[in-house]
Amino acid sequence: MSKTEFWSHPLVETAGYFSTVVLCLIVSMVIFEIVTKYRCWDEIKKGNLAVAFATGGKIFGVANIFRYSIEQHNTLPQMIGWGLFGFTLLIFAYVLFEFLTPMFKVDEEIEKDNRSVGFISMIISVGLSFVIGASIS
Repeated sequence: MSKTEFWSHPLVETAGYFSTVVLCLIVSMVIFEIVTKYRCWDEIKKGNLAVAFATGGKIFGVANIFRYSIEQHNTLPQMIGWGLFGFTLLIFAYVLFEFLTPMFKVDEEIEKDNRSVGFISMIISVGLSFVIGASIS
């Protein structure tokens, strides 16, 4: 097996995609932790289901965007770029959600375990990840 055949083998490609996406997902979750007023993993450890919904939605959203990115990419940097751009759009959607609900603060409600707000946050991330993913070409 030549070097070219090795690097293009489906098992090697899958391991490469997986490890790259996991690293990008970790970076994305660190950024999400910085953006939110609550500490995601501390709240999840306490059993805060609203935070689990919101965080899970971000994880699914980012993974889904990378799914589309893997299908459509030409190079690894393009795949990473589209994935991180998609995550940026998800963060923008989170901020927009906060802006469009002036009767309450999204971060505060999620921190207080308002599961309705956490669930809607999750659905926004999941739903928009399909829109973002479909636009990747």
